[in-house]
Formats: sequence, structure tokens, C-alpha cells
Amino acid sequence: MRKMRTCISQSCTLSSSFEEDVAGYSEGGCQAMEVWLTKLEKHLEARSAGDTKKLLEDRQMTLAAASYQGGLLLSQGEQRRAHFDHFKRRLDLCQHFGIGTMLITPDFVEKVDQQSLERAVVSLTEAARWAAAFNVTLALEPRGKATFCACVDSALALARASGEPNVGICLDVFHYYTGPSKFEDLALLDRASLAYVQVSDLAGVPRELATDADRILPGEGDFQLGPIVEQLKAIGYEGWVSLEMLNPTLWQVKPGQLAELGQGALDRLLGKSPNRAGALLGATL
Repeated sequence: MRKMRTCISQSCTLSSSFEEDVAGYSEGGCQAMEVWLTKLEKHLEARSAGDTKKLLEDRQMTLAAASYQGGLLLSQGEQRRAHFDHFKRRLDLCQHFGIGTMLITPDFVEKVDQQSLERAVVSLTEAARWAAAFNVTLALEPRGKATFCACVDSALALARASGEPNVGICLDVFHYYTGPSKFEDLALLDRASLAYVQVSDLAGVPRELATDADRILPGEGDFQLGPIVEQLKAIGYEGWVSLEMLNPTLWQVKPGQLAELGQGALDRLLGKSPNRAGALLGATL
């Protein structure tokens, strides 16, 4: 059975450029990257797609997934057209660079009614059909503070309501722990419905007050990640496990150093190497 694969999200080094990330991640021992789409788009304003492909090939860098696309589910009129036009351009980028998964964020910020849910299903279905034409899977991410699609259960229900085989769930353990999801929700997932996994940790912050800026390396905080990994193994998950930390303090670390720390943390999480990231991180910061 093929093992889970690891990558690092460019959100971990948000202050650096796309090119700096590719070079730094490679030097730090990471060979796969979750693309922050705005970084790639900005990079392509000055560099050709051909040069960018060569950069990736020279560094033997795989682009595992693309983050994030919002605004698709509930927007209407001109706003909806604008979001879908942007989405289609991004699908073209994914196809060109061989990115097989795009993460979708739910835009449920107001009180939810039946009409909103029906509109979301229609929009997700349309988005999935567009994505299928570009050989892209959509990974819908439950967001802990959303008014709907805040937990694994509701996100999975929405994905399944689309009826499209290329729609699954992104399990972000930060939102899993800080939102209303329960451990038994993990049993609802299977290989077909779990499209992507993101990991991080949290230490010394009440979950109700936690923000993305509080994310730290997995294994350095309070989250019980071991049972989650065991559940992933139990369902035979063979996809990507991505390190995602939108922590401004960590943005001060050079991409190569962050990649070395992050890859070490991911390897330990999946049982691949000894623990040394804590000491390295302390020395770096």
C-alpha cells in the first residue's frame, strides 16, 4: 500500500516569494509544496509559465495542491461571475502545472437558511464540473467558525450533496480541534471522501480564542494528533498531508530553515524520523 505523502504549504513562509520558496523548500529537504495561489499568480506576472516549469523541474519540486478559492458557494450576480471567472483561470493554472487538488473555503458567514444551502449545493456542483474538465479535485475545508460547514459532518454532507466524484473534504486539524467536530466524525470519512489533510498544532491558547496566527509545528503543542494519524491509516488514506501554519512569527524564518523544521515535524508525525525540531526551532527563533 502506498504511504501518505507530505508537503509544506507556502502559507508557512508567506512573506517570501514563490521562487524563494521553491529554492528554500528544496534545500530544506522538502520536495512537495502546497501552492499559495496568489504567490504563483504574482510570480507569473514577471516570469513565463515555461520558466516556472523549468524552475520546478530543476528543483524536483512537486506542486501537491493549490490554496485557496473562496466566494463560490453563496455569491450572486456580478460577484458570482467574477469569482467563477477567477476560479476558471486558476483551474487553468492547476492543469498547466499538474496540480491535482484545489482547496475550497466555505463562505458561510451569516445565518444559514434552506435557500442558502440549496444555492451552495448548486454552486459546488457547477464548480466541480468545471474542475473535472481540468482534471482537478476540489477539497472543501470545514472552517471552525463558519455558520455552516464548520465541522466534518456538515462539510461532508455538502460535498456528497453535489453528487460529483471529484469533490471531497480537506481535513485541517486546526479547524477540527477549534471547531465543533467530534472524534467520531472521523469515522465518516473514507478514502473516496477525504481529499486532503492539513496539520499544525496549538499550545497554551484556549481553543475559543485561537487564530491561524497561533499555529505551530505539529507535535509541539496540545493537539492529540496520534489518533488522527492512526485513523487516516485505518481508512487507507494515501493522499497528501500538508503542514499549514499561518503564523507571522514563523514568516521571519528563511524558507530553507522552515522547510527543514517542517519536514522533520511531518516525518515524525508519520513515524519516519527522530524528534529534533523543538531544539532546532528554539535555536532558529
